Amino acid sequence: MQKTPAILALLILSLAILASSCDSPSSDKSPIPPVIAPFDGIDTIATNDWWNRAPNPIIDVKVPREEVIAFGIYTLSEDVLKLSAQLFPLYPDETRRVRLEIKKGEDWEEIQIQEVNDLGWSTVFRVSNWDGTQDIPYRLRHGESAVFEGLIRKDPKGQNEITIAALSCNSNKDRGDRENYVRNINHQNPDLIFFAGDQSYDHQEHTAAWLKFGMQFRETFRNRPAVTIPDDHDIGQGNLWGENGKKAPIVDGADGGYFYHPEYVKMVERAQTAHLPDAFDPTPIEQGIGVYYTNLVLGGVDFAILEDRKFKSGPRHKVPERGPRPDHITDPDYDPASIDLPELTLLGDRQLTFLDTWGKTHPDKMKAVLSQTGFCGGAHLHGSQENRLHGDLDSNGWPQTGRNKALEKIREAGAVHIAGDQHLATVIKHGIDEFDDGPWAFVVPAIVNNYYSRWWWPEDEKPGKNSNDLLPWTGQYYDGFKNKITMHAYANPDSESNGAGYGLIRFQLDQNTVTFECWPRYVDVTQAEATQFTGWPVTVALD
Repeated sequence: MQKTPAILALLILSLAILASSCDSPSSDKSPIPPVIAPFDGIDTIATNDWWNRAPNPIIDVKVPREEVIAFGIYTLSEDVLKLSAQLFPLYPDETRRVRLEIKKGEDWEEIQIQEVNDLGWSTVFRVSNWDGTQDIPYRLRHGESAVFEGLIRKDPKGQNEITIAALSCNSNKDRGDRENYVRNINHQNPDLIFFAGDQSYDHQEHTAAWLKFGMQFRETFRNRPAVTIPDDHDIGQGNLWGENGKKAPIVDGADGGYFYHPEYVKMVERAQTAHLPDAFDPTPIEQGIGVYYTNLVLGGVDFAILEDRKFKSGPRHKVPERGPRPDHITDPDYDPASIDLPELTLLGDRQLTFLDTWGKTHPDKMKAVLSQTGFCGGAHLHGSQENRLHGDLDSNGWPQTGRNKALEKIREAGAVHIAGDQHLATVIKHGIDEFDDGPWAFVVPAIVNNYYSRWWWPEDEKPGKNSNDLLPWTGQYYDGFKNKITMHAYANPDSESNGAGYGLIRFQLDQNTVTFECWPRYVDVTQAEATQFTGWPVTVALD
């Protein structure tokens, strides 16, 4: 009987040692996190004493230490490499240093070391005077055994065609792998991949959800440049009207501003955008939140990267409410002019100045604008076929004056617009003063479209003027804000793959044309019989 306490104590000690060896690289780790997050109740899976968290439904962050580097993601523009390293959470006694090495001949050469930020577990490398004339293998290293390898592609200067894959809306309603997307995109081998927002749908756990996104898609950007820009769900809001960074009083954000702690917002933007080319004007906005709007030159195409939401006015207490929410207008008799007020902002003066400067730079290159959402109300039914909106103030169709100012700058640049967000793929020719006098726009489908789907469904169920007859409802229409648009193609949720998929955009430099392709999620493009959504491809000639 006297042996029982000793045996029990030995068993407890053995279990403690086993647990320690499984959870950490050493048994003497400090119980005190070196950095305490300045926010509470959010990003709990990856902050503070994260190793004490229970299992979660997003991703297991307690990985073997040789796997602690989740991925690298990069851009290369005008001989400047920007490369972010994203790690899983580190234990207190682990080094925060990450090394960047490149391969020269048969040898690896270390070229830079950076410190990981404990909020978000990422860091960024910036290398000037990069040799963009050749493919260069790279690898990221941490500690003794963690390695992530990839390839910095050469700048595709001289190619007659530049291709870009575009995706958005990675809903948490489906946390599975994205093998169809990875297979298809790698087979089509675009020069660039663009994620237009909502890479994370987990409003309060960005780091875990961003890690999940990276593990789902990292094989698409391991060996090619990628642009990622956060949208409303990424920073924890169902909708975002940033109003220059002010503090939002409630989480729906309709008053304007950011609801969550500014350090959380900065963490999100750091993880998703630090690898983009340097910002055009990096002056922070309110609460010290940064900006990232910029441009990226890839071969013969110059891409402007915008922030649709950051400066936009919120609707509550500014415009009359004509529906169940400040941003949803359900009254068919409302006057669109009543909500287009002179004090309202869309892109803001800073981004309009950027677009003006960008449009006059590199006149020898084709141009495209990348942003979160479309510059019109391109959907009628929201969430269900019973919910018809006559105005969705989350879209860039409102405020109308701001919309027209933005489209004028895009038109002056001779650019097309590529975006996501809408859970509804469309190709639209915008009108500003007259029908069809504005730029072309391709809003790509959602990655997952079994959540809050949307439909293009005119109330009179009639085609517009100059219909192309490929689909029932194409041609010239006014959206709910009285903006002029010409619908050329749309993929409603009753299409293949529930309307989920991705876009592939081909810039034919020698012809000055752009082809928009739209591929369903469950199509296998490696097969000869693979077909796009009805209505695609669409090829447009630029002026």
